Amino acid sequence: MLTTPTPHIAAKPGDFGKTVLMPGDPLRAKFIAENFLENPILVNNVRGVQGHTGYYKGVKVSVMASGMGMPSMGIYSHELFTGYGVENIIRVGSAGAIQEHIHLYDIVLAQGACTDSAWANQFHLPGTFAPIASYELLREAVKACEENGAVYHVGNVNSSDVFYGDHAGVPEGMTSLYGLKKMGVLALEMEAAALYMNAARYGKRGLCICTVSDHVLTGELTTAEERQKYFTTMMKVALDVAVAMEQV
Repeated sequence: MLTTPTPHIAAKPGDFGKTVLMPGDPLRAKFIAENFLENPILVNNVRGVQGHTGYYKGVKVSVMASGMGMPSMGIYSHELFTGYGVENIIRVGSAGAIQEHIHLYDIVLAQGACTDSAWANQFHLPGTFAPIASYELLREAVKACEENGAVYHVGNVNSSDVFYGDHAGVPEGMTSLYGLKKMGVLALEMEAAALYMNAARYGKRGLCICTVSDHVLTGELTTAEERQKYFTTMMKVALDVAVAMEQV
């Protein structure tokens, strides 16, 4: 018998703030909690998916890892939205740029999330569904980017189920990457579409903020340590959004 509201999170009711930041990496969640939150408390560590709650500029804020991919994001965002009364989830992740004008460490605000996933099938919808960010969160994120001096881009990302794609034998110019690039998609990631669909389903708010960790066109890369520790501008932006949304 469950003694907590959900099977994958061991926190008690009230342990989470109204807004939860969700990096993919549990170590990034730990880094945010230890470096930005006042009096952080570990409220969840089931499967090593660390969840911390503390205060930022006087506002109760939580940070918990989502793991990698839409199924993992789907589980944790569902449980936070429906089991713990969380209103806002902000993904703070990494993405691979696919446009020439975007560079390493730039921030991408995902206004919408294209996807090749079958995630939406569960909702039994006619046709297709367009997963989009919360306008309120996006508006505050643009403001926070400008106040923090961030280089940022607003537009579509692509949320894929595949990290290592099999392109063997695909003719030049016929890959899915070419199609996404020509349609103006900014970057590739793996979680936003599931977050946006869960937020829509449960009347909540979701936003994906990503720092460019690699460039698909140029082959430029950041290290795992850099992704864990040095995406601090994105973290400050997300925390400022959390503060702005406390009274909404």
